[in-house]
Amino acid sequence: MSDSIITKIDDMGGRINELEQSINDLRAEMGVEGTPPPPSKSGDEPKAPADST
Repeated sequence: MSDSIITKIDDMGGRINELEQSINDLRAEMGVEGTPPPPSKSGDEPKAPADST
């Protein structure tokens, strides 16, 4: 039974890797590879550092 679970986890890991690669390929096609992700809607957006001048 544990071999079956390990096999399923390995399969899921492979599928996740393929999905990540597909997402990266799509982002590269759209030309947004170097842009940050959109801000989250949860309200914990990063604050810009204060100007030191």
